Amino acid sequence: MKLSNFGFNLPPELLAEYPSENRDEARLMVLNRKEQTIEHKLFKDIIDYFDEDDVLILNNTKVFPARLYGNKEKTGARIEVFLLRELNEEQRLWDVLVDPARKIRIGNKLYFGDDDALVAEVIDNTTSRGRTLRFLYDGSYTEFRRKLQELGETPLPKYIKREVEPEDEERYQTIYAKKEGAVAAPTAGLHFSKHLLKRLEIKGVNFAEVTLHVGLGTFNPVEVEDLSKHKMDSEEVTIAKAAVETVNEAIQNKKRVCAVGTTAMRAIESSVSSNGLLNEIDGWTNKFIFPPYDFSIANCMITNFHTPKSTLLMMVSAFAGHDFIMKAYEEAVKEKYKFYSYGDAMLII
Repeated sequence: MKLSNFGFNLPPELLAEYPSENRDEARLMVLNRKEQTIEHKLFKDIIDYFDEDDVLILNNTKVFPARLYGNKEKTGARIEVFLLRELNEEQRLWDVLVDPARKIRIGNKLYFGDDDALVAEVIDNTTSRGRTLRFLYDGSYTEFRRKLQELGETPLPKYIKREVEPEDEERYQTIYAKKEGAVAAPTAGLHFSKHLLKRLEIKGVNFAEVTLHVGLGTFNPVEVEDLSKHKMDSEEVTIAKAAVETVNEAIQNKKRVCAVGTTAMRAIESSVSSNGLLNEIDGWTNKFIFPPYDFSIANCMITNFHTPKSTLLMMVSAFAGHDFIMKAYEEAVKEKYKFYSYGDAMLII
């Protein structure tokens, strides 16, 4: 498979700037791999596809307000700082992206907040836009993190052209988000309402929570025609014993095991035992899944509609079959499904 196999024409009006008014009333396209059929439903209808002791694997990462705006010392130029990951808690070192990057050099200081309450010094260049910052703040670590929360804004994807609204803080977060560390939401999970999760629970469906802190690497464009040469950025992943036991029991009992989103799928496929069961993990993954690929854990997947030529589309294509997924995307465009983070959903069984 080559990069050019994953292009398609996406009309700009199909990019979702806002989510459905009710989370679980987004549209749902259901793909049956065995029958090669496509059905059109609402997201809340997924309950009809699950039975007692089936398992939904949820990524419980929580998005933090990773986008800050500061001013450069002396010139006062406005600089966007995107927090990627914390490198050292004690020294308050962070891996960040800056924009415009050409203005930001080692030794520069950036000031944040109306009262310049937070200052950061650039101590290293990592990539063309990447920098290492040391934050200078008088208070305790807890107060420092609180200040970051206060000054940061929800990191909506760049293709959403409107301004960030206060409501985005809640709507760009899954209702089961617990462990802070992602710079982007695991968007397939945005469709679940508390009511729908409760109905699934009453039906006897089990939930296994994993954590994969979504980084910007997920969205990095693939720039090589030969997919085997593309390198994914590493993302932090944790799968604890409770999730492993829930998932493995379902596999052994031949139940439906459904990865909610590409991030949950990447997490579980990063920790597979030699006999095809799930292992515990607490580390990092840079796994890149593209066709052909044999999946070991999940036999079902919930996902959104993805960008042409993205690593996310490649993974979904490996799971559903390339020709089938491209046919489904053609139909999604024709039927005016909404794409990307706030868009509609797909269930692949």
